Amino acid sequence: MLISFSGTIVIATKGNLLSLEFSNPTGIALALSSAFFWAAYWLLNMKDHRETEEKLFVNFGFGFVYILVYSILTNNLIIPGPEASFGVIYIGLFEMGITFILWLNALKYAANTAKVSNLVYLSPFLSLMFVSIAVGEKILLSTIVGLLLIIGGILLQQLVAVRSRKKSKVFADGLQ
Repeated sequence: MLISFSGTIVIATKGNLLSLEFSNPTGIALALSSAFFWAAYWLLNMKDHRETEEKLFVNFGFGFVYILVYSILTNNLIIPGPEASFGVIYIGLFEMGITFILWLNALKYAANTAKVSNLVYLSPFLSLMFVSIAVGEKILLSTIVGLLLIIGGILLQQLVAVRSRKKSKVFADGLQ
């Protein structure tokens, strides 16, 4: 876990680790908070045995109602223009809706969920490429190094878990 977190520090400091100066501390705090909430959401989601589409519809429906009520109560209700509406529809359909349905169904119907789950490690790199191509954002070496540390830390955790399970099985078989 420390290896993965060091990757986030490399990305957040743009590779200048000794300074620990963050270009956008609020953004970094929000990103880390988001990671925590996403992890909690997916862990709790594993306990929910309803159909994928039903779960997503209820989650997004309640989320919409909460945001709408908050926006009305704080006088921040903004009806987006055509360009922003296109972005909202795109994100809702392709980044949140259809992709979640495909992903959750892939996990549900896969003979080996571990193999399907490993595809998630391609996501940060593909996202980085798409952002670079579509938006023209410059990819820093520190971003690539940070991503490698994050994914390397996760893979190391999985390797240790697999070895631990094998040792436990060997130990349990030896007791019989």
